[in-house]
Amino acid sequence: MPGKKTCPWPSNNPGMIKYHDTEWGVPLHDDRKLFEFLVLDAFQAGLSWAIILKKRKNFRKAFDNFYPARIAKYSAREVKRLLKDEGIIRNRAKIEATITNARKFLEVKKEFRSFDKYIWQFTNHGTIRNGYKSLKELPAKTKESDAMSKDLKERGFKFVGSTICYAFMQAAGMVNDHMVGCFRYKELSRPAKNS
Repeated sequence: MPGKKTCPWPSNNPGMIKYHDTEWGVPLHDDRKLFEFLVLDAFQAGLSWAIILKKRKNFRKAFDNFYPARIAKYSAREVKRLLKDEGIIRNRAKIEATITNARKFLEVKKEFRSFDKYIWQFTNHGTIRNGYKSLKELPAKTKESDAMSKDLKERGFKFVGSTICYAFMQAAGMVNDHMVGCFRYKELSRPAKNS
Protein backbone atom coordinates (compact mmCIF):
# COMPACT_ATOMS: atom_id res chain seq x y z
CA MET A 1 0.00 0.00 0.00
CA PRO A 2 1.47 3.37 -1.00
CA GLY A 3 2.62 5.55 1.87
CA LYS A 4 2.35 2.76 4.44
CA LYS A 5 5.31 1.02 6.05
CA THR A 6 5.45 -2.57 4.90
CA CYS A 7 7.59 -5.70 5.01
CA PRO A 8 10.45 -5.45 2.50
CA TRP A 9 10.17 -8.93 0.96
CA PRO A 10 7.44 -8.25 -1.65
CA SER A 11 9.81 -5.62 -3.17
CA ASN A 12 8.06 -3.95 -6.13
CA ASN A 13 6.39 -7.13 -7.43
CA PRO A 14 2.64 -6.28 -7.75
CA GLY A 15 1.55 -9.91 -7.19
CA MET A 16 3.71 -10.26 -4.09
CA ILE A 17 2.53 -6.88 -2.75
CA LYS A 18 -1.13 -7.88 -3.15
CA TYR A 19 -0.45 -11.26 -1.50
CA HIS A 20 1.40 -9.59 1.39
CA ASP A 21 -1.28 -6.95 1.89
CA THR A 22 -4.33 -9.21 1.72
CA GLU A 23 -3.43 -12.86 2.47
CA TRP A 24 -0.07 -13.54 4.10
CA GLY A 25 -0.41 -14.02 7.84
CA VAL A 26 -4.22 -13.85 7.90
CA PRO A 27 -5.51 -16.64 10.21
CA LEU A 28 -6.99 -19.26 7.91
CA HIS A 29 -9.58 -21.81 9.02
CA ASP A 30 -11.05 -23.00 5.72
CA ASP A 31 -10.00 -26.60 5.02
CA ARG A 32 -9.84 -26.23 1.23
CA LYS A 33 -7.70 -23.08 1.50
CA LEU A 34 -5.44 -24.77 4.05
CA PHE A 35 -4.96 -27.63 1.60
CA GLU A 36 -4.18 -25.13 -1.17
CA PHE A 37 -1.36 -23.62 0.92
CA LEU A 38 -0.09 -27.10 1.80
CA VAL A 39 0.14 -27.89 -1.93
CA LEU A 40 1.64 -24.55 -2.97
CA ASP A 41 4.22 -24.57 -0.18
CA ALA A 42 5.33 -28.06 -1.22
CA PHE A 43 5.71 -26.91 -4.84
CA GLN A 44 7.69 -23.89 -3.64
CA ALA A 45 10.47 -26.11 -2.24
CA GLY A 46 13.66 -24.96 -3.96
CA LEU A 47 11.85 -22.15 -5.80
CA SER A 48 10.70 -18.62 -5.05
CA TRP A 49 7.20 -17.79 -3.83
CA ALA A 50 6.92 -15.22 -6.67
CA ILE A 51 7.07 -18.10 -9.21
CA ILE A 52 4.35 -20.03 -7.36
CA LEU A 53 2.09 -16.98 -7.07
CA LYS A 54 2.45 -16.29 -10.80
CA LYS A 55 1.28 -19.85 -11.54
CA ARG A 56 -1.37 -20.03 -8.81
CA LYS A 57 -4.38 -19.73 -11.16
CA ASN A 58 -2.90 -22.48 -13.34
CA PHE A 59 -2.41 -24.67 -10.26
CA ARG A 60 -6.06 -24.12 -9.26
CA LYS A 61 -7.24 -25.16 -12.72
CA ALA A 62 -4.85 -28.13 -12.98
CA PHE A 63 -5.66 -29.44 -9.47
CA ASP A 64 -9.48 -29.18 -9.46
CA ASN A 65 -9.50 -25.96 -7.41
CA PHE A 66 -7.59 -27.81 -4.67
CA TYR A 67 -10.48 -30.05 -3.65
CA PRO A 68 -8.71 -32.87 -1.75
CA ALA A 69 -11.52 -35.40 -2.37
CA ARG A 70 -11.06 -35.01 -6.14
CA ILE A 71 -7.26 -35.01 -6.06
CA ALA A 72 -7.24 -38.11 -3.81
CA LYS A 73 -8.82 -40.05 -6.70
CA TYR A 74 -6.16 -39.07 -9.25
CA SER A 75 -4.61 -41.98 -11.11
CA ALA A 76 -1.54 -42.37 -13.34
CA ARG A 77 -3.57 -40.71 -16.12
CA GLU A 78 -3.86 -37.46 -14.14
CA VAL A 79 -0.16 -37.58 -13.25
CA LYS A 80 0.62 -37.85 -16.98
CA ARG A 81 -1.70 -34.91 -17.73
CA LEU A 82 -0.10 -32.76 -15.03
CA LEU A 83 3.41 -33.56 -16.23
CA LYS A 84 2.42 -32.10 -19.63
CA ASP A 85 0.85 -28.95 -18.13
CA GLU A 86 3.22 -26.04 -18.82
CA GLY A 87 1.20 -23.75 -16.53
CA ILE A 88 2.40 -25.49 -13.35
CA ILE A 89 5.69 -26.79 -11.93
CA ARG A 90 6.12 -30.13 -13.72
CA ASN A 91 7.84 -32.11 -11.01
CA ARG A 92 6.72 -35.74 -10.74
CA ALA A 93 7.70 -36.11 -7.05
CA LYS A 94 5.72 -32.98 -6.09
CA ILE A 95 2.72 -33.98 -8.21
CA GLU A 96 2.63 -37.47 -6.68
CA ALA A 97 3.12 -35.95 -3.20
CA THR A 98 0.06 -33.75 -3.80
CA ILE A 99 -2.07 -36.83 -4.50
CA THR A 100 -0.69 -38.64 -1.44
CA ASN A 101 -1.23 -35.54 0.69
CA ALA A 102 -4.84 -35.21 -0.50
CA ARG A 103 -5.50 -38.77 0.70
CA LYS A 104 -3.75 -38.16 4.03
CA PHE A 105 -5.57 -34.82 4.39
CA LEU A 106 -8.91 -36.64 4.13
CA GLU A 107 -7.79 -39.17 6.78
CA VAL A 108 -6.88 -36.33 9.16
CA LYS A 109 -10.18 -34.60 8.41
CA LYS A 110 -12.05 -37.78 9.27
CA GLU A 111 -10.14 -38.21 12.54
CA PHE A 112 -10.37 -34.59 13.74
CA ARG A 113 -13.62 -33.56 11.96
CA SER A 114 -11.62 -30.84 10.18
CA PHE A 115 -8.03 -30.32 9.09
CA ASP A 116 -8.28 -26.88 10.67
CA LYS A 117 -8.82 -28.39 14.13
CA TYR A 118 -5.80 -30.67 13.63
CA ILE A 119 -3.30 -28.17 12.19
CA TRP A 120 -3.94 -25.31 14.61
CA GLN A 121 -3.09 -27.52 17.59
CA PHE A 122 0.59 -26.86 16.79
CA THR A 123 0.17 -23.21 17.84
CA ASN A 124 -2.28 -24.01 20.64
CA HIS A 125 -5.20 -22.88 18.42
CA GLY A 126 -4.01 -19.28 18.23
CA THR A 127 -1.61 -17.06 16.28
CA ILE A 128 1.94 -16.74 17.60
CA ARG A 129 2.74 -13.02 17.37
CA ASN A 130 6.44 -12.55 16.78
CA GLY A 131 8.06 -9.13 17.01
CA TYR A 132 10.73 -9.12 14.32
CA LYS A 133 12.18 -5.82 13.16
CA SER A 134 14.19 -7.11 10.20
CA LEU A 135 14.11 -10.03 7.75
CA LYS A 136 17.42 -11.26 9.21
CA GLU A 137 15.57 -12.17 12.43
CA LEU A 138 13.02 -14.41 10.65
CA PRO A 139 13.64 -18.09 11.44
CA ALA A 140 13.49 -20.77 8.74
CA LYS A 141 11.83 -23.13 11.23
CA THR A 142 10.77 -23.29 14.89
CA LYS A 143 9.97 -25.92 17.52
CA GLU A 144 6.30 -25.63 16.45
CA SER A 145 7.11 -26.26 12.78
CA ASP A 146 9.40 -29.14 13.83
CA ALA A 147 6.50 -30.73 15.75
CA MET A 148 4.08 -30.16 12.86
CA SER A 149 6.54 -31.63 10.34
CA LYS A 150 7.22 -34.69 12.50
CA ASP A 151 3.52 -35.41 12.98
CA LEU A 152 2.63 -34.90 9.30
CA LYS A 153 5.50 -37.20 8.23
CA GLU A 154 4.36 -39.88 10.69
CA ARG A 155 0.90 -39.65 9.10
CA GLY A 156 2.42 -40.23 5.64
CA PHE A 157 2.44 -36.69 4.23
CA LYS A 158 5.21 -35.81 1.74
CA PHE A 159 7.17 -32.56 1.22
CA VAL A 160 6.44 -31.44 4.77
CA GLY A 161 9.88 -30.65 6.15
CA SER A 162 10.08 -28.15 8.99
CA THR A 163 11.01 -25.23 6.68
CA ILE A 164 8.01 -25.94 4.41
CA CYS A 165 5.80 -26.24 7.51
CA TYR A 166 7.03 -22.89 8.81
CA ALA A 167 6.28 -21.22 5.45
CA PHE A 168 2.79 -22.76 5.68
CA MET A 169 2.36 -21.44 9.24
CA GLN A 170 3.33 -17.95 8.08
CA ALA A 171 0.94 -18.07 5.12
CA ALA A 172 -1.97 -19.46 7.15
CA GLY A 173 -1.59 -16.91 9.93
CA MET A 174 -0.55 -19.45 12.54
CA VAL A 175 2.33 -17.04 13.14
CA ASN A 176 2.34 -13.28 12.55
CA ASP A 177 5.75 -12.69 10.97
CA HIS A 178 5.05 -9.27 9.54
CA MET A 179 7.77 -6.88 10.64
CA VAL A 180 6.64 -4.85 13.67
CA GLY A 181 6.86 -1.65 11.61
CA CYS A 182 4.59 -3.08 8.88
CA PHE A 183 1.01 -1.82 8.79
CA ARG A 184 -0.23 -5.44 8.55
CA TYR A 185 1.47 -6.42 11.82
CA LYS A 186 -0.81 -4.12 13.82
CA GLU A 187 -3.90 -4.99 11.77
CA LEU A 188 -3.38 -8.72 12.30
CA SER A 189 -2.56 -8.28 16.00
CA ARG A 190 -6.03 -6.90 16.72
CA PRO A 191 -8.45 -9.43 18.22
CA ALA A 192 -10.92 -10.83 15.69
CA LYS A 193 -14.38 -9.28 15.89
CA ASN A 194 -16.14 -12.63 16.28
CA SER A 195 -13.76 -14.12 18.86
